[in-house]
Amino acid sequence: MIAERKPYAIYAITRHGIAIARRLIEGLPGADLYVSQKLFDGAPAGARPLPLPMGPLLTEAFTAYDCHVFVISVGAVVRMIAPLLKNKKVDPAVVCVDDTARFSICVLSGHVGRGNAFTEKVAGLLGAQPVVTTASDALGTLTVDILGRELGWTLDDPDRNVTRGCAAVVNAAPVLFVQETGEPSFWPEATPLPPGVRYATSLDGVDPAAWEILLVASDRDLGRSHPDVVERAVVYRPKSLVLGVGCDRGAPLDMVERGVDRLLEEHGLSARSVKALATIDKKADEEALLALSARRGWPLVTFTPEELDATEGIENPSETVKKHVGARGVAEPAALRAAGAARLLVPKRAYTEEGVGRSMTLAVARVPFAKRNVRDGEESHG
Repeated sequence: MIAERKPYAIYAITRHGIAIARRLIEGLPGADLYVSQKLFDGAPAGARPLPLPMGPLLTEAFTAYDCHVFVISVGAVVRMIAPLLKNKKVDPAVVCVDDTARFSICVLSGHVGRGNAFTEKVAGLLGAQPVVTTASDALGTLTVDILGRELGWTLDDPDRNVTRGCAAVVNAAPVLFVQETGEPSFWPEATPLPPGVRYATSLDGVDPAAWEILLVASDRDLGRSHPDVVERAVVYRPKSLVLGVGCDRGAPLDMVERGVDRLLEEHGLSARSVKALATIDKKADEEALLALSARRGWPLVTFTPEELDATEGIENPSETVKKHVGARGVAEPAALRAAGAARLLVPKRAYTEEGVGRSMTLAVARVPFAKRNVRDGEESHG
């Protein structure tokens, strides 16, 4: 896992570059400015001395920032960063600005590292021309490797078919986007889908061989249910599932985690699509739930007994539970409320383990996303 990075590093080695850097740091909160030691007397307050050659400092700083902005020529920067490159999953963004601030040029990590977005931001601050050369951005088509990222979507497997998918979209080959779940705004609804891309909401009747690539937004374990689809697909995981949880006080984390994983596996659901854990407010300090929330990155959402008891769609109400906590249930109504759903995807299930002396209940609800408005010629049913 990559350590948390600072947002920006800016490098200036000429007097013109320092003047440009002054304009940048005003619009890039949290930026660190490095100025050549020879010109440090003219550096803004808070700047850091930049010894030349820059190689040793860059070796230490390269992975410490999300974006490096060099007011230095592209050729010089390429030679300096070349030995530091690993792969697009971890390399930071690199942006170059010329000494007259005419151009803001994306040099590295345009998509995954957000280099294209940083380039546009720098250009906007300087009134410069952004230079972006990634094909999908230049053509205004789907960016397969980061599609839906601003919505919280993740790739199920960053190495599976992504390069093939990028090529298919750029070349306007036959591509089917299947959206089983997730926000409809993965592509502007007022804008037609790119040439070659068709749209469906179900995998029913889809022949994977009829398409160069399938792009599938799903919270299901498709490897088990549709292995032929996964073989030719890029699978996205929208945050569409809410886990409702009730547990005995002092339930051990390992048991809770195994119970969650078993429930998801039994129902063919992906943990990568979990949006949140939901429970009653009396469990806001439950150590196992807090630890699971932190370990998995799932926010813990709580509700009062009154809110839970007023929830519609509970399938297994219990007067016994109400006597103890003030609501007819915990797992089911918490899942429904947090998801904004009218019905459960998985009704309440109890889970315990021999010898533990504690138990838990689990339920799952799916976020009811709005349907995408599909234009003529975009829809395909396989």
